[in-house]
Amino acid sequence: MILENAPAAVTWLVLVTAALCAGFAKTAVGGIGLFTVVLAATVMPAAESTAAVLLLLIIADACAVARYHQHADWKLIRQVVPAVLPGLLVGTALLAVLPDSLLRRIIGGILLAMAALQLLPRTPRPSRGTAVATGLAAGACTMMANAAGPVMSLYLLARGLDKRRFLGTSAWFFAGVNLCKVPFAAGLGLFDGEMLVRTLILAPAVLLGAFLGVKLVDRLKQSVFQRVVLGATAVSALALILL
Repeated sequence: MILENAPAAVTWLVLVTAALCAGFAKTAVGGIGLFTVVLAATVMPAAESTAAVLLLLIIADACAVARYHQHADWKLIRQVVPAVLPGLLVGTALLAVLPDSLLRRIIGGILLAMAALQLLPRTPRPSRGTAVATGLAAGACTMMANAAGPVMSLYLLARGLDKRRFLGTSAWFFAGVNLCKVPFAAGLGLFDGEMLVRTLILAPAVLLGAFLGVKLVDRLKQSVFQRVVLGATAVSALALILL
């Protein structure tokens, strides 16, 4: 990890930035949520950073649900959710046989390909089979590299949702997924008192990021919002491949 032995001030600066990204991603540009994962992993051991990021994301999920809960498209959520658990199992199996660095690069390559498809002329809206495939991919990617955000962002873009339906649907989906991951992390002993205190200290940064995200989205036109999400997803995919 690049900054694992950095001074405490640098570590806290990185963590505050990660917390800001978590809040901002949930209420504005979902594609940048992966930067929270990348930043935390530079200053914390892998398992600890995964658990710490999960707690930050749950706070950010609560902010997004509070703001956009009435805009969720529950039909889309019901189509995707049943395949998430099998996706988690697939991700677990792949983790057992492939190195983490290779998995990240595979996911990044898939995301780049999916992002490129968004630039092609629009085809009919994705079928139910595509929703199932998205659920599988989201479950697998969140288990392997906490990268389900870009997967869902690309799927929701393909469905042509307006920005508030996009954010409301994403908010409820990830609130459920992240809460489901808590017992697994707790069972592995990844939560302790020090981590909970650190999360409380970072919570205001998450809230600030969420507030800034809301303000930005209110000013973005729909076409600009779509391009920003697509661009952020592509950058996240590159980060997976290169880092």
